[in-house]
Amino acid sequence: MRAGGLRPRLVTVWLVLAGLVAAIVALERAALVRPRPGGDGRADPHLLLPVPVDRLGAIEVAHAGRLHRFERDAAGAWFYHGVHTGSEGVHAHTSDPALAARIERAVAALGRTRIERQFALGASAGDYGVTMPETLILVYRPHDPQPLVQYAVGDVAPDTLSRYLQVVGSSAVVTIPNYQITNLLALIQSVGGPSGPDRLVDRARERGRDRASRP
Repeated sequence: MRAGGLRPRLVTVWLVLAGLVAAIVALERAALVRPRPGGDGRADPHLLLPVPVDRLGAIEVAHAGRLHRFERDAAGAWFYHGVHTGSEGVHAHTSDPALAARIERAVAALGRTRIERQFALGASAGDYGVTMPETLILVYRPHDPQPLVQYAVGDVAPDTLSRYLQVVGSSAVVTIPNYQITNLLALIQSVGGPSGPDRLVDRARERGRDRASRP
């Protein structure tokens, strides 16, 4: 009797264990196929960039009449492509490990930028400063001449902590942390200003003039 009573209990226990094992296997399989952030090329929808930064090939920042381009080389390192203006025929390329690391940090920070708020564009678009922006940001995939997305950078929000931004062509304006734009502008100032490649070119020209003026 006892043996006969134990058999149904053992069968029940084994069935429960089998169910648990099946559930664990199913959960593990789901974890394996579940998309991970950036693993399939899609970023968090709350992030500003539509794809992870490791899927980008170039970023351009147009500011105050100058177009600053940052590219990723074949090895994946970022470099400064140079300052472009409408009258320039040539531009500087620079390969500097320290500069590459600085650009990578700035791009990584941009990739972590999260959208804070969103507003309908409406008739008051001028209030956000995106209709005639001083700064544009263009993001490119590798080897693609057409930008993946373009951002019009608007005014600083009244709280001074946020900045208005519009995806060009969209009907909405979002806010992001203002320091992200400040960091980008500081980067282009450091590489495109007097301390950047232009200064190296100027120094080379000065040395050339000095040599020419020597007796």
